[in-house]
Amino acid sequence: MFKSAAAVLALLTLLLFPMASKAQLIPAGNLYAGAAYSSSEDVINRLSFRGFDGSAEAFPFHRYTYLGIVLDASGLFTKGVANTGTIQQYNAVLGPRISKNYGKWRIFADAMGGYQITRSGGETYHSIAIDGGVGADRKLPFKNFSWRLQFDYLHTHLLSENQNEYRGSTGIVWRF
Repeated sequence: MFKSAAAVLALLTLLLFPMASKAQLIPAGNLYAGAAYSSSEDVINRLSFRGFDGSAEAFPFHRYTYLGIVLDASGLFTKGVANTGTIQQYNAVLGPRISKNYGKWRIFADAMGGYQITRSGGETYHSIAIDGGVGADRKLPFKNFSWRLQFDYLHTHLLSENQNEYRGSTGIVWRF
């Protein structure tokens, strides 16, 4: 009984193995991780932030290789006004990105929407974020790696005021 059950289990495993290899989550794309510097302004204050930025891009449309879907996440930090504590800002946005290759360079532009969480003085604020950005990747001599320079404009509306944030980031890209 045990041998026949093991044989059936082995046969099912071998039959299902090719299906798992075809069901890749991201057939082609890239991952990015880098350092971010930001300037945020509202009606009263202008703050400078430092932190991280990361993104995952997939190219799900085989016919349109210039069109990708991007999930971008960042975390930015600074001291508050008059050193009232640390301000933490986390962003997560999703949207389309168009790109074009020119030799070793890849330029791109994106428009995304998402969510922002800001923590300051023991309070947490949530707002909708609109992000638009441009950037360029330069292929490195290492296989499947590039260096990215990216600039974004992020707009939020929080506590009845508009916030405008300008963010620049740079880091490494792994293409697959």
